[in-house]
Amino acid sequence: AIPSIFFLLSIIKIPESPRWLILFANKDKKAKEILNIMYDGKGVDNKVLEIRKGFNDNNQSLFSKPFFTQLKLAFLISFFNQLSGINFVLYYAPQILESAGFGTSDSLMSSISIGFINLLFTLLGVRLIDSFGRKFLMYVGSFGYIISLISIGSCFLLELNSNILLTFILLFVASHAIGQGAVIWVFISEIFPNSVRAKGQSFGSGIHWVFAAIITAITPYVIDLLGNNPGLIFFFFGLMMIFQLIFVYRTMPETRKTSLEKMKL
Repeated sequence: AIPSIFFLLSIIKIPESPRWLILFANKDKKAKEILNIMYDGKGVDNKVLEIRKGFNDNNQSLFSKPFFTQLKLAFLISFFNQLSGINFVLYYAPQILESAGFGTSDSLMSSISIGFINLLFTLLGVRLIDSFGRKFLMYVGSFGYIISLISIGSCFLLELNSNILLTFILLFVASHAIGQGAVIWVFISEIFPNSVRAKGQSFGSGIHWVFAAIITAITPYVIDLLGNNPGLIFFFFGLMMIFQLIFVYRTMPETRKTSLEKMKL
């Protein structure tokens, strides 16, 4: 509850989006004040014209040919986000650690360290995303995913020390937080043009949470079928992250320093 209070207080001072002010509130003057801060007063009038020009028809169908590439990208990044197994690890961390030999109290305390690492590396990812770009963070996260997931699976299969397992789980969470965790929502918001942006973000978010529900619902049953040993499921997630790495290399565009109006996919 305490972080939520801080969040509520912090958003009081957040201004409206200049695009929203121009396109829906007809408050160009207020929008220009914000754009002046964003762009140091350079080319603000042109930015306003670009925003208006880019917003041609808000009634365009999202599921039409012009937006096929954006839909594909939103689907794939959401799909791979959940096929990393992140929500399985976050939701079932105490049970996973207990199956590796931790006591009940130790597993709960270790779950706190997982939450702390998630917060720390999410903040780091947010700090670095505009400096190094979306693809760079996705590369870092993908390699971290692959190394940590294969290592976690190996720890279970070889029955290695539980502290070694915890180390790789923390590496996995850090890899997610600095990569997919920091990138996905920024990336989805950037790839769709203004005319279908809200619909596109809803599509990406919907895909994300549908797969989150599916993965977290079926994974425990899969582990039971495998003899209550999560090792193989982590190898599966690791394989999926190899496919994610291929997606980042071959398909994912870099959207850093590209305005919504100039985004061409």
